[in-house]
Amino acid sequence: MDRAQKEKVVEELAQIFESSGVVVVAHYAGVTVAQMQELRAQMRDVGGSVRVAKNRLAKIALAGKPSEKMGDLLTGMTVMAYSEDPVAAAKVAEAYAKKNDKFVILGGAMGDTILDPAGVKTVAAMPSREELIAQIVSCIGAPASSIAGAIGAPASNIAGILSTLEEREAA
Repeated sequence: MDRAQKEKVVEELAQIFESSGVVVVAHYAGVTVAQMQELRAQMRDVGGSVRVAKNRLAKIALAGKPSEKMGDLLTGMTVMAYSEDPVAAAKVAEAYAKKNDKFVILGGAMGDTILDPAGVKTVAAMPSREELIAQIVSCIGAPASSIAGAIGAPASNIAGILSTLEEREAA
């Protein structure tokens, strides 16, 4: 890899560290190519990505960034999983680590907050952006359906009373 390629990689990594909601760092020694492809596919499904890069270049890219202390995690064979959604990459990485013993989560960063493995697990347990939106919409929609039910209830009560009166007159 020549100097220009290294500079391009550092630039790409810097962009990843700036724009990602969460970056998870893990060891992947012993993970097969097929297993790595499976991880990449799962990450792609949630809008995230997986990147393997030289630790030294990643540390250079982290220089001056809010998550600069994450550089301490970059030792050995590391892979970075990241996504714009602050929860998606952590969820996929945590689920994958449960299935594959050779994929060991070291920690990560969420903005300027450095996460240890327990922190990544906590982030993974949080609801995703889509789940939060669904919860908010259901909270907003619940009062409206209650109001509609309350407005419709007197009319149905009146209809019930009228039908009872009709039955009495017919009898």
